[in-house]
Amino acid sequence: MSGTLYLVPNLLGLSNPADVLPARTLATARQLSHFIVETPKVARALLKTVSPERVIANIAMVPCDPAKAAIEQCAAWLKAGIDVGVVSDAGCPGMADPGATFVALAHQIGARVVPLVGPSSVLLGLMASGMNGQLFTFHGYLPSKAPERDAALKAIDRLVKTTHGTHIFIETPYRNAPMIDAIRATVSGNIDLCVAQALSTAQETIVCKQISTWTDTDRSALSQKEPTLFLLGTRQ
Repeated sequence: MSGTLYLVPNLLGLSNPADVLPARTLATARQLSHFIVETPKVARALLKTVSPERVIANIAMVPCDPAKAAIEQCAAWLKAGIDVGVVSDAGCPGMADPGATFVALAHQIGARVVPLVGPSSVLLGLMASGMNGQLFTFHGYLPSKAPERDAALKAIDRLVKTTHGTHIFIETPYRNAPMIDAIRATVSGNIDLCVAQALSTAQETIVCKQISTWTDTDRSALSQKEPTLFLLGTRQ
C-alpha cells in the first residue's frame, strides 16, 4: 500500500503554532519523519517550533529544487509505503509554491492526499477585504518589470469593472512601495485596494481603501520588510 502525502501548512510569520494550527495539523507534523520542502532551513524551523524535543537531524528532508531529484525521492517514499509531508516556506503548500507538483505525482501513483488545515494568506486576506469572495482570481506574482506589470494592472482594472471579481496577487517586500505607486498611477481611483501583511501574527496589518484615497502616508506606514498581499476589487 502506498504512503500518504500530507500537505502541512507553515506559519505566516512569528506566532505561537497552537494559536494558528489546529491539533491535527500539529500532531501530523510531529509524527512525520519524511518531508519534501520548499526551503530546508525554513522547514527545520517549523518542525523545531512545533516539536522542540525532536532531533531534526533524524528527519529525512528533500528540497523541491532540483525538481527531478525531489520527485523521484517522493515517489520512492510513497511507493514504499512511507508517509510524506510537504511544507512550503509560508502558508499552505500548493499555492504560489512548488507543492502542486508533488500532489499531482501522488494522484498519479494512486497515493492518498491529505490537505491539512492552516493559514492561507490568500484566503485570510480575501476574508478581511470585504471584496467579492464568490468570484476571485489569484495571480501569484505580477511581472517585475514596469511595462509588463503596468499592463497586468490595466488588465485587472478592466476585469474588475466588467466582472466585479476580486483580483489577488503577492509581492516581495522590497517592491511593496513601487507596487502601490504603480497601482495608484495605473488603476481607476474608484476601485478598492486592500493591502495585507503579516496575517495571523501580532504584526498583522490590513488596510482597505479606495485607490483615490490612498496617500503617501498610507504607503509609508506599511512595512517594507514583509511579504505583502494585494487585493483589487469592489467592496460589498
